Amino acid sequence: MATRAQSRITPLVVFSTALVAVWLLIAAFPFIWTLWGSFKVQGDFFSRADWRNALYGVHTIRETGSAFTGAGYYGAWFQEDFYRAALNTCIVVFFTVVISLTIGTLGGFALARSGRYYAFWILMAALVFRAMPHMTLVSGYLLPFFEWNIWGILPTTIIVLVAINQPFTLWMLHSFFLNIPRDMDESAMVDGCTRFQAFRYVIIPVMWPGVITTGLFSFLLAYNDFAVTSMLLSEQNETMIPKIASFLGTTQVEGNVMFAVAAVVSATAPLFMLVLFFQRQIVSGLITGAVKG
Repeated sequence: MATRAQSRITPLVVFSTALVAVWLLIAAFPFIWTLWGSFKVQGDFFSRADWRNALYGVHTIRETGSAFTGAGYYGAWFQEDFYRAALNTCIVVFFTVVISLTIGTLGGFALARSGRYYAFWILMAALVFRAMPHMTLVSGYLLPFFEWNIWGILPTTIIVLVAINQPFTLWMLHSFFLNIPRDMDESAMVDGCTRFQAFRYVIIPVMWPGVITTGLFSFLLAYNDFAVTSMLLSEQNETMIPKIASFLGTTQVEGNVMFAVAAVVSATAPLFMLVLFFQRQIVSGLITGAVKG
């Protein structure tokens, strides 16, 4: 009986495995191809005569003496100062995530534990604000930023990104807090904790997967943002995404397309590492969010 059951399941398992493998191949191919091409010269990676030049590096061997070259990375990081854009991105992302999570955890916990009717309307207002296009929100900041002479610097961009991201973190953390029984913090308060101590020592350890998940999404919003950073930052303070766009924008004039390819790989690789490192917390935060009482 067991053998028959296994024989019936085998075709479905094979089909599911093949389907997942094909999906992974399709999803990963663009990045793998870009990673491979980032070590070639432009004549190979964008060859119109024969696409196989990108595999074998015909022009790369002819120009550099090797099938692979790091000229694209050197040009992007040192000739075009991409390292400054990477540093600016780290600063913007760090402060955006820290501020958003701090306000989101405190606000989400307060709204989840509040029995007042205005908690619902606060969340609705946050949802409406989050649904508005980023370009519409950013345009409202331009005039005062110019008048106050604070346009083009990192702190003002961080403030705008936090304002855009805060409704999302508030909603997401509020939902996680709703799944945590009130008995947990009430029991801690009975044992002598203040409400903040109960929040810090009892609720936050339980909420950790949810905080990490929300923090990752906040990170992605700030890391991948183009509209806000391109409009509010000067050329000297550009983050990585606008900097990559500037490489592509000058391709016909300066031929910096391989700088853009190398910069894309440099900007994408940390995202893979981050997701792989926090995959357990992300899955736990998205599926469960909290322990069940």
